[in-house]
Amino acid sequence: MNKTELIDAMAAKAGLTKADTKKSLDAFIGVVGEALKAGERISLVGFGSFSVSMRGERIGRNPQTGKTITIPERKVVKFKAGSELAEMV
Repeated sequence: MNKTELIDAMAAKAGLTKADTKKSLDAFIGVVGEALKAGERISLVGFGSFSVSMRGERIGRNPQTGKTITIPERKVVKFKAGSELAEMV
């Protein structure tokens, strides 16, 4: 499912217009992004939680040349599904 299909499904389920649903989804994505950038953790009971963690520096290999490279540490977003979401799947 892509973003457009998600908006269509959400609008149909909530009885909202697609335009209002798109605004809501864009606002949700923006707020989550800003909160994660600030180092906050977001928990949605039953759905799951979003958090940021550091992935340490590691050694990788260039697949074209086979040369060993160092991949620097960086922040990554993690999502852990909540119990209700896990049961639905």
